[in-house]
Amino acid sequence: MEEVPMSTRRYSPTVRRRRLASELRRLREERGLTIDQVAAEIDWHATKLSRFETGRRAIQPSDVRALIAVYDVRAPESDRLLTLAREARQRGWWHTYGEAVPDWFEAYVGLESEATSLRVYEAEFVPGLLQTEGYIRAVYRAGLIGDEDIEKRIAVRLARQQLLTGPEAPHLWAVVNEAAIRRMVGGPETMREQLLRLVETSELRNVTLQVLPFSVGAHAAMDGPFHVLGFGSGDPDVVYIEYTTGTLYLEKTPEVERYTLMFDHLRAAALPVEASRTLIAKIAAELE
Repeated sequence: MEEVPMSTRRYSPTVRRRRLASELRRLREERGLTIDQVAAEIDWHATKLSRFETGRRAIQPSDVRALIAVYDVRAPESDRLLTLAREARQRGWWHTYGEAVPDWFEAYVGLESEATSLRVYEAEFVPGLLQTEGYIRAVYRAGLIGDEDIEKRIAVRLARQQLLTGPEAPHLWAVVNEAAIRRMVGGPETMREQLLRLVETSELRNVTLQVLPFSVGAHAAMDGPFHVLGFGSGDPDVVYIEYTTGTLYLEKTPEVERYTLMFDHLRAAALPVEASRTLIAKIAAELE
């Protein structure tokens, strides 16, 4: 499969749609208007505008022009909003992989593509952006996924990993439960290769990797893994939680603050970076 250039992968229509939704909501609130009032003015159903403002529905440039007229927005702000609307309707790099990126995962890939920081806690797996091809294959096989679909999904994950070495690479801060580095995934050779990859990538300037040791006992994230995605453009952070049949995206300030605090507790409880690297290297050596 053709490799996607980093310059393309850093662009995300998902983020543009989210930013546009936030801007439209701000303009309405600044003018003291309700959704019902604006919808009545344009002869829309209120649900349509609500979905635009939450980013759940793509918005046409013509719809943005209608809202600009109601809100009396002038250039250059009106031009910026129309540009966002056009960019939000373009296709992201991941669309070249078709069904290998399921609908429920598209939003995350879009957000990840333009995030400036990724705070990740993983309990059972090595974080996806740090996985080797052999490890990825073994995980998918354990999930009872067919070989053809596995190869497509591997290609997507490897493409996502280009984020970490691009010119605008985000900072990844990962806290990994000790269980994830001790669980034998794919056999000794595959696991050793994976652990050595962790040691190698932990040396990258934009990667901070810590191990949460068993000795910590009960901890702040006993409920399971989560990701906190941050954006340098001023867009609010997003918490991402994945489960067997779907995903959750949390954006309300109290929710994001709660998970941010949880992550702070995790990294405080985890082994320091050097000690984490030493432990991972030690486990890898035991597999020789």
